[in-house]
Order: sequence, then structure tokens, then C-alpha cells
Amino acid sequence: MIYIIDDFLSKDILHETINDHVPYQEQVYGTQSFWVKQPSESFNHFVVNKIEKQEGNRIKNILSFFREANYEQDNQWGIHNDSIIFGEQPDRAIVLFLESNEEGLHGTAFWEHKQHGEVYQGTTNAEFDTLIKNDYNNKDAWKLKSIIGYKQNRLLSYPCNYFHSKYPNQYKNTRRVFVMFYKIL
Repeated sequence: MIYIIDDFLSKDILHETINDHVPYQEQVYGTQSFWVKQPSESFNHFVVNKIEKQEGNRIKNILSFFREANYEQDNQWGIHNDSIIFGEQPDRAIVLFLESNEEGLHGTAFWEHKQHGEVYQGTTNAEFDTLIKNDYNNKDAWKLKSIIGYKQNRLLSYPCNYFHSKYPNQYKNTRRVFVMFYKIL
């Protein structure tokens, strides 16, 4: 199930988060580059507490970070799922839309893989790595299913095995989001 929570952060926390001038740093994973920065412990704690209330369960934050994309950086389709994060299988992911001056439809897209369907059912890291390596930017291997449109301070939560990407692949301006992967305890 996908769910959306608009106005997730208070105005004060949103303003503080957007105006944090800590620069994003390039992180290379395999052949892909991402521009990220780490959230504070207090920000992570705030998000975890709100998600736990929404889920009605305790959660374990496996990985969280702020991510930035624009025309010159992080501009591939990057269609993937997050079934395996550091050797763990998270249950869900969130994307919290923070900043974007883009016009037209943009946000997070969900895809159906022509061989694997809408969700990843593989069982090994090697199988997952092969899928991502071969089809990460191969739009011919995918069918677009839906797009959840950007709205500032909108939180999007979805199962980690759903195939997804940012939409579109290239932003003329800058897109900033907060991402977290978690297990429900």
C-alpha cells in the first residue's frame, strides 16, 4: 500500500531543514553517483516518531539521507527498488518532498518491469544486482504505472519492493528530498 501525508513537517522544521546550508556531497555506489547529506539525529528521531504513529508500530531506520538532483547531477532514470539495503530487507521507504522549482508534472514514478512485474520477488543479492545493472536506465524494460506528484512537505511511503524512480529523470532546477528505509518491528 502507498500512502501520502501532506504537511508532514511543522513549518518551523521545514524552514530549518530547507535553510540548512550544509553542502550535498557526491557519493558513488558502483557506477552511479548521488548527491546526499546526512540528517541530524534529532531530525531522524522526529521522522521515526511520526512514522511510528502512522504505522501503529515501532520501526527501525535502516538508512536515511537528504538527496539532491538537478540537470547536471543525478540525472539518469535510475528505475529500481530498494529490496536490499546494506544486506537487509527493509519493509518500506519514504520520500519527503522538500524543494523543487520544476514546472509541469514531477515527483516519484512507479514502474512495472516487463519481466519481473510491479514488485521485485528475487531472492539473492546477485540477482538483484544484475537486474539493477541491466535495466536501471533502460526504459524499454519498463512500463510507467503511476506518478505521485510533487508537493512541498508531502511524505510518500511505499513498500521497498516497488519499482520506482524520480520523475522526470532530469530536473532543470533542483530537486531535494529526504529518503528513509525502515523495517516495521
